Amino acid sequence: MSVTILVVDDHPQVVDWLRDELGREGYTTTGCSDARAAVELAVREDFDLVVADVEMPGLRGIDLMSEIQARKPGTLVLLITAFGMVDLAVRAVKAGACDFVTKPFTIEVLLLAIERALRDRRMRKEIVRLRRLTVDDAPDGIVARSPAMRRVLERAERAARVTSSVLLTGETGVGKSTVARMLHARSPRRAGPFVQVNCAGIPATLVEGELFGVRRGAFTGADRDRDGLFARAHGGTLLLDEVGELPLESQPKLLDVLETGRIRPLGGAPDRTVDVRLVAATNRDLQGAVRERTFRADLLFRLDVVRIEVPPLRERKEDLEGLVDQFVERMSARVGRAVLGVAEDAMAWLRAHSWPGNVRELQNLVEQAVALGEHDVITLDDVRRESSDPAAPEDDPLETAIASRTPLEAIELAYIRRTLEACGGNVSEAARRLGIDRRTLYRRLQEP
Repeated sequence: MSVTILVVDDHPQVVDWLRDELGREGYTTTGCSDARAAVELAVREDFDLVVADVEMPGLRGIDLMSEIQARKPGTLVLLITAFGMVDLAVRAVKAGACDFVTKPFTIEVLLLAIERALRDRRMRKEIVRLRRLTVDDAPDGIVARSPAMRRVLERAERAARVTSSVLLTGETGVGKSTVARMLHARSPRRAGPFVQVNCAGIPATLVEGELFGVRRGAFTGADRDRDGLFARAHGGTLLLDEVGELPLESQPKLLDVLETGRIRPLGGAPDRTVDVRLVAATNRDLQGAVRERTFRADLLFRLDVVRIEVPPLRERKEDLEGLVDQFVERMSARVGRAVLGVAEDAMAWLRAHSWPGNVRELQNLVEQAVALGEHDVITLDDVRRESSDPAAPEDDPLETAIASRTPLEAIELAYIRRTLEACGGNVSEAARRLGIDRRTLYRRLQEP
């Protein structure tokens, strides 16, 4: 298939010369000496490349490029700049130009720049196409190229066929809720509802009403009957995320529902039979919580019939590229930008990152880079700019603290706060990593 090029210059003789030279090389060309008309032409027709002069009356080449790419994202634009305007050319590339050549130039230099731009576009398209095919083959949108995640999916596939309770464990942000959705989608209950609740987000006084429902008059403001989450999940699956945060006083009633299959809403009878497959998820050490008497051992036995440990992203780096492609494709469709993929140096940075926030952190970074980036690929600058992880200081932070005579209490408090940030604000997970209980953590955070 012939490559089509739109040549734009306010001097018609230059347009004719470039068209003749490019035509000899086998390119199909269209010429335009009016910048405004060129924008409409580029948007209306499909060109593989636009070659435009920077200095044109009415609309400069950079502005022409911006208008075309705003209305037709992903269009390749190569700019021709005057001698001594290298700074402008560099700014143009940062703004989205695929390349530039400076006057005076030989036709050979222009041909090399065109060939390079088209070759890079072909390579990017092919890489992204192959990656997307691999991502699309992932079951239920789960990327599982790593042995660790393949084991998770195999165990989840087996668990989906039975009705036993499943306990999903793993750090914050690893994708436990995604695995729970897969369990539901592969189970005989797939036609039923999938209901999810974050137990940490429900005030302790409202937990039982949210789970089991409320009868009219049960308390002030209860002016009507209201179904709870168990009733809404009848015939399907209920995911109790952050189940370790359930108040101790609510746990016996949950245990009773699991053993009898019957719920009693707040406000009294009648009881109601529910058919619900329960999946619980936690980033806490529930065995440790049992020892601390903040979680009931008998409830843990009922929840932990089938356990699936979802590994952190740092232990499944083989999944990284597939996840990146998935998030790029999803966000590109959402914002209407044709982002083809990730530059190799940016991907190297992503591979080297430790990902304390796991898949959720990666998704957030990629989506911000797609939304705010200025090119058709995610660059190293994009991922560095959107990363919330501060650059490593050149000096040893401990040596710096000693040299500045920072009090030990201040160092400890800073470390506690940094750990809490790394856990996404999850107090229980931060306490576990620090080796202290939650009460101690709360007390330290409240100290002046």
